[in-house]
Amino acid sequence: MTDGARNNYGKFLLLWAGEFISSIGGGLTSFGLGLYIFQKTGSAADMGLLTLLGFLPGLILKVPAGVLADRYDRRLLMMIGDGLSGLGVLFILICMLRGDAALWQIYLGTTVSSVFSALLEPSFTATISDLLTKEQYSKANGLVSIAGSSRYLFSPVIAGFLLAVSDIKLILIIDICTFFLTVAVAAVVRRGIKANTRESEPFFKSMKEGWRVVSGNKGIMILIAVTSLITLFMGVFQVLGEPFVLSFSDSKTLGIVETAAASGMLVTSIVLGIKGIKKHFVRALWLGLAVSGIGMSLFAVCENKIVICVFGFLFFAAIPFANNSLDYLVRTNIPDELQGRAWGLIGFISQMGYVIAYALCGVTADMVGRATGTGVGTGAALTIIASGACLVIVALIMSRIKKIRDLEKSSVEA
Repeated sequence: MTDGARNNYGKFLLLWAGEFISSIGGGLTSFGLGLYIFQKTGSAADMGLLTLLGFLPGLILKVPAGVLADRYDRRLLMMIGDGLSGLGVLFILICMLRGDAALWQIYLGTTVSSVFSALLEPSFTATISDLLTKEQYSKANGLVSIAGSSRYLFSPVIAGFLLAVSDIKLILIIDICTFFLTVAVAAVVRRGIKANTRESEPFFKSMKEGWRVVSGNKGIMILIAVTSLITLFMGVFQVLGEPFVLSFSDSKTLGIVETAAASGMLVTSIVLGIKGIKKHFVRALWLGLAVSGIGMSLFAVCENKIVICVFGFLFFAAIPFANNSLDYLVRTNIPDELQGRAWGLIGFISQMGYVIAYALCGVTADMVGRATGTGVGTGAALTIIASGACLVIVALIMSRIKKIRDLEKSSVEA
């Protein structure tokens, strides 16, 4: 390794450490605000709206933010995105210091934070290419995956313990402090790296080309449509898992449960990072989804904390198998020079299921709870169980779709 490569890898590690800490801080706020809203309103719909507002701006701005990352200084965009996203959290903190924050104030602050955070992800991802050699990508991707999942692995249990000794305001203050840290880190890394000034092709022309390559392959289109259904059912679990657990336990227990469950993803990600999947990608895809669906349904069948942790772990442990296989089937059927614009569209379309889930599943759980007279906890449990069963059904149907199986054959022939 040359001195330049070694120095750049050191800069990457510094940048990664900042994003790792920032991800934990964001996870603390997400956990704390969700709990605050549920305790204030007892409504799963209100929690779902918070999740939607934290997710939707990033999805809508995914493609434009990628274009900006190709045309302007990526480190500067990271500093702007991280710094200004802190304003939303600061606004919520100020409202809480003046008394109980109203729901609209929390929603507004969350939206502002999400809008500016959208600048961060594509710039951070592209900066890895600026800093590292191709030989360093694999090792770097493993670290990036850990940073991305830290909000699910570490934040819940940390937030649970913090809320046991203090309140939501301490969590917001800690998150704001992480913004200062990550902006400073990006400023340090920015020095000595030439800003990218490459002119890209017109935005709508790039979008049209991406749509052409995606829509021209029926197997990929079917896979994207099925993936939208998958994200719909998984989004239900993401939103309703918390109110289900909170209906019979406290925030500390919820934090432990979420961390224990999410560690399943870490374990299998490490295994796949070492061994990988060599063949039978379609089989790994539908089996991974089916096992996730089973884990989801069994997660909500009773109020036993050990059972919940075990089946939550199973749900998350199966997801990397499905994600790895899905990535392979799509990536090997799209020309290398069109990967960027194609993935932007694929990500946007496939994640629309999350939007629907975040918008509707909380309302559904509240309605079921009122209709049965058993409360939001039972409403959430029944909705999760039904969604898990639907995920299993979709996985089994997917295994029989010839166009999807043909994607694996064409990748082997290529």
